[in-house]
Amino acid sequence: MQPLEVALLTTEQMYRADGLAIAGGTPGAVLMEAAGAAVAGAVMARRGIAPVLVLCGPGNNGGDGFVAARHLQAAGWPVRLALMGGVDKLKGDAAGAAAAWSGPVEPLDRVEPRSGEVVVDALFGAGLTRALDGAAAELARKVADLGLPVIAVDVPSGLPGDGADPLEGLAFRASKTVTFFRKKPAHLLVPEREFCGDVILADIGIPAAVLAEIAPQSFENAPALWLSGYPWRSTQSHKYDAGHLLVAGGATMTGAAQLACRAGLRIGAGLVSVACDAASLPIYAISNPGVITLAAPDPADFAAALEDPRRNAVLVGPGNGVTPQTRARAEAALEAGKGAAGKQVVLDADALSVFQDDPAALWWGIRTNAAGATVLTPHDGEFRRLFPDLSGNRLERARAGAARSGAVVVLKGPDCVVAAPDGRTAITAVAPPWLATGGTGDVLAGMIGGLLAQGMAAFEAASAAVWIHGRAAAERGPGLVAEDLPAALPEVLRGLWLAVCGADQERNLFNSFR
Repeated sequence: MQPLEVALLTTEQMYRADGLAIAGGTPGAVLMEAAGAAVAGAVMARRGIAPVLVLCGPGNNGGDGFVAARHLQAAGWPVRLALMGGVDKLKGDAAGAAAAWSGPVEPLDRVEPRSGEVVVDALFGAGLTRALDGAAAELARKVADLGLPVIAVDVPSGLPGDGADPLEGLAFRASKTVTFFRKKPAHLLVPEREFCGDVILADIGIPAAVLAEIAPQSFENAPALWLSGYPWRSTQSHKYDAGHLLVAGGATMTGAAQLACRAGLRIGAGLVSVACDAASLPIYAISNPGVITLAAPDPADFAAALEDPRRNAVLVGPGNGVTPQTRARAEAALEAGKGAAGKQVVLDADALSVFQDDPAALWWGIRTNAAGATVLTPHDGEFRRLFPDLSGNRLERARAGAARSGAVVVLKGPDCVVAAPDGRTAITAVAPPWLATGGTGDVLAGMIGGLLAQGMAAFEAASAAVWIHGRAAAERGPGLVAEDLPAALPEVLRGLWLAVCGADQERNLFNSFR
C-alpha cells in the first residue's frame, strides 16, 4: 500500500476527486472559496501591498480567480480583474464567484499589464491541452516582457497538467503556483517544473479518503514513499545479514565500477565484491580496501562467481565496455536469477547498450529472472536505443518501458522517473544540476544494488537510491564530482534515521555501546 500523501493526480483524477468530494457532501462553492482564498494568501505573502491584475478564464479556474480577487480587495490590495468571455457565459460555481465580486470586469482582449503589478494567472489551469493562442498568448508574452511576478492557479496556463514532452507554445512562467489537494505531474516534470516556480499545495477540504477509489499510481519521490521499508540495522545485525553485492569491473575504465562499489558499501551492503580480469585486479584492490576482489577474466568465471548464494545482488555495466563480454555477463546475471534464491540484478550503462540491436533478448532474460528483480538505469539516449518506438512525456515513456521489459526502469535526468512493471511511478524533484557530471550514474547504480542486496523491494530501493543520491548532491553543493557522493551519504542517512527513530532513541542506541 502506497502512502497517499505523496500521490500525484492526473487532470482527470483531480476532476474525479472534486466530484467525489461534492458527492460526499462538500459543496463545490466551498471548495472554490477555499481555493481562491489560498491563492489570495499566496499573493499576500509577498512583502508589501502591490497592485494586482487577476486574469480569469471561462471555467472553474476563473472562478478561483474571482474569489482570490475578492479576498485581496477586502484586504486592501488594489485589484484589476479581466475575464475571457462574458460574465453571462460563466456557469455553476464560477458564476456564483463572479456574482460575489463587486469590482469592474475588463475584457481579457483589451487589458494591458502594467509595470509593478502582480499577475494572478487564473485562466485555464491543468485542463488545457493545446498551446495558448489569441489574447491569452499575447498576455503571456507581455507579462514576460515586463518581468511581472506571476501567481498561477493550479498550473501556469499553457502547461497541460499531465505534462508534455516537449513543451510547445507560450506559457505563463510563474514565481509561485498554488495547486490543490495533490500535485500533478506537471509540477515535477521538466521543463514544466521550471514554469511553476515554488509550488504551494493547499488543503481545500477534499477528504483524503477519495484517493482509495481513485487509486493513483504516480507519486512524488519522497521518503514517505519508501522510508518504512528502509533496511536499517538493528543492534544484533551482522554483515552477512546485509547482503553481498557483486559488481562487474571493467578492464580499462576502472573508475566507474570503483565508484559503484564504494556507493554500495556506503548505502549499507554488508559486503561488496568486484569481479574483474587479473590485470586490473590490483587497481581495484588498492582503490577500495573494503571491497573483495575476484579474478574473473572470462564470462564463465563471472558466472561461477554468481553461483555463491550469498552474493544475492549483482551490478553489471559501469565501465564494462560495449562488448560481447559485457552482454555475456548481463545474461549470466539474469540466468542466475532462475535459481531458488535468485539474484537482484541492476543493469546500467554498457550493459544496456549491448542489447540495443536486440532488446527482445533482454526482455526475455529479465522475465526468466523469476526469483529476483531487475532494475534498468538508462539515461535518455540509452532509453531511446532500447525503446525507439515509445513516445510521450518521460513519465509515460518510463511506465511503458517498465511494462514492456518487466523490469523496474530508472529513467535518469533532472526529473528522474522510477517506474515499476505494475504501473507505479515516482518522479524525483530533488536532483540539482551539478549532478550532471561523469560518474554520478555509476554511484547511483551502486546505491541501488546495495539496497537490493539488503532485501529492499526493487521499486522502493530504486526510488530511495534516487532520492538519497539527489539529496546528497544538493547538500554537497556546486563543484560536486562523483567521488564526493559516497562520502556525503552518511549525513543524509543519519537525517533519515533521525526521522524514523528520533534523537532520544539514537542516544539510547549509542549509549548501549559504552
